[in-house]
Amino acid sequence: MEENLLVKIIKDQTIRGLWEVKNVIDCVPNELWNKEYCEMPCWKHIYHMLHSLDLWFINPSDKEFAEPDIHEKDLNNLDVISGKYLLREEINEYFADIDIKVKTYLSQLTDNQLLDTPPDCGYNKFTLILAQFRHLHSHMGMIMGFIMTTQAYGQECWD
Repeated sequence: MEENLLVKIIKDQTIRGLWEVKNVIDCVPNELWNKEYCEMPCWKHIYHMLHSLDLWFINPSDKEFAEPDIHEKDLNNLDVISGKYLLREEINEYFADIDIKVKTYLSQLTDNQLLDTPPDCGYNKFTLILAQFRHLHSHMGMIMGFIMTTQAYGQECWD
């Protein structure tokens, strides 16, 4: 079996997944950017998805994890109303930073490391990656549902 075949597959699927994330972000019409869904603005659903990817893809227990400059307490929490508003440009910049971070991490990962557990973490590297694939696709589906439903039935559907 080819050495690092699993990581090669993970890299390929991650690149495709990141493209899908960016595509979904770009599909949100400007008029829906701050529209509330489940009592939170659309952009906050996107930020939650990206923040989870940033924190959980590599090691959610990393003591050196640095929050993005745009972050404030609970900005990623879909159960807490925030006073802050994020612009599309801020989200796009954050996505670009995560894209580089994730691809750099994967470029150094080997098949032999997939079952290793990062420091202070309760999950191995493979589980963290798969969990983020699941989380990303759940939220991308919800966001596309917001877009499609609003486009199909009009904004009054959510009011």
